[in-house]
Amino acid sequence: MSNTMQNVFLSSGYIMPLIGFGTYRIEGRHVIYEVINESLNVGFRSIDTAAVYRNEEDIGYALTELLPKYNLQRSDIFITTKLSPSDNGNPKRIEQSVQRSLKALNTTYIDLYLIHWPGAAHIPESSTNNPDLRTKTWDKLVDLQKQGFIRSLGVSNYTVDHLEELLKNCKGVPPAVNQVECHPHYCQEGLIKYCKGKGIHVQAYSSLGTSSNTKLLKDPIVTNIASQLNVSPAQLLLKWALQQGIGIIPKAVKKEHIRDNILLNFVIDEKSMKALFSLPQYKYAWDPSNVY
Repeated sequence: MSNTMQNVFLSSGYIMPLIGFGTYRIEGRHVIYEVINESLNVGFRSIDTAAVYRNEEDIGYALTELLPKYNLQRSDIFITTKLSPSDNGNPKRIEQSVQRSLKALNTTYIDLYLIHWPGAAHIPESSTNNPDLRTKTWDKLVDLQKQGFIRSLGVSNYTVDHLEELLKNCKGVPPAVNQVECHPHYCQEGLIKYCKGKGIHVQAYSSLGTSSNTKLLKDPIVTNIASQLNVSPAQLLLKWALQQGIGIIPKAVKKEHIRDNILLNFVIDEKSMKALFSLPQYKYAWDPSNVY
């Protein structure tokens, strides 16, 4: 499957697969084991999790058991996890969080570690303390990266304003990745252009909208183009991002969906891409533009 060979070179010097397996809201040791078994089987080599997903330990267990089955080493797999907003700005808790993730995932290093949210838990999004807490968080993560616990550092849900502030004071380590909501109903063209100009790789989440809202998957233009290309609406939406060089982390539990999510060997023609870019814009997930 040629898609498994699609990689992006990050500004940190490391290589990351463009297609990753998302695990948001996938829980339970048996369920995690089964989905990771199938994802490795069909060619996924990148796994995305977070401290707040509460599934790192089950992912660590599954990988320890399954890597030998597929004749893989730890170095063949790219693991992303994220800092909980409740630890933002607290150097001691950040260190503890990274160590907890390492232990849970049963690894000596994390390939990509993201600040999950530009705000801190338990303080208002409008609080003028947020920039200072973000700076403290980044400083601490750069230290942990220098110690070898983290290979690449990035952010999630950062706006252009948040990125500009970070780049002014990033201790010589710019963010390698910005993971954001991105799909034809929320194209994020301004943010994507900005990130490309700064060498920040954009990775999309909620590529299909959200689990609780099928508006995007059922959009008549999406379903029409998908049927013309003889692919599913989900495959079309994933390819829309991939064709722009945007990373994707689709999540799935059903075997056929896991398989379909990596079978993206088709091209969306220019006219269809244009049509997808012209859809009305809706935001489905939380809005970071409210965070000071």
